[in-house]
Amino acid sequence: MSKRLEDFIRDNHEEFNDLEPQANLWGRIDAGLPEHFNKQKKEAKTFSLGFVLRVAATVIMVMGGCFFFYLHKQLSTVNLAAINPEYARQQVQYASLIAEKRNELKVVAKTDPQLYHEFTAEIAKMDSTYRKLNKDLLTSPNQEAVLRAMIRSLQVQSEVLNQQLNVIEQFNELKNQQKNEIKSI
Repeated sequence: MSKRLEDFIRDNHEEFNDLEPQANLWGRIDAGLPEHFNKQKKEAKTFSLGFVLRVAATVIMVMGGCFFFYLHKQLSTVNLAAINPEYARQQVQYASLIAEKRNELKVVAKTDPQLYHEFTAEIAKMDSTYRKLNKDLLTSPNQEAVLRAMIRSLQVQSEVLNQQLNVIEQFNELKNQQKNEIKSI
């Protein structure tokens, strides 16, 4: 600013301060602005203490439920190797063998679905017995005996699956022989 203007403002400072803006000045300015400027003004959202406490209580209840479920899951599984490492190894071995044989049996489902259904129904009964033993293992005072029974159940399942696969193989051989006899006639 120039020196003269500064001197003028300093000398007449009192006269500039006596004028006050009108009380409704900002309201008139706000009304004169386009609508999109008015939309930008947002009021601050506030939450009541009751709402915050309800949300906090809900979060605590959900977390507590998840924690309870986690603890229940941890307590409902038994470490078989801690009971008897040899039995645990056998249990894993038989379970994988049964899984392989069940996959072989699934091949039959395409050629003879009724036979497959009968075989799987028999295995399902044995599997339910195994699951019951597995549940009993958690509460049994003699876990080693229950584990032996579980392994025996798996052995029986494996033997039955072997017999079923042998029956299927013999059945297929018989069908092939009959086809060959018909061709040779």
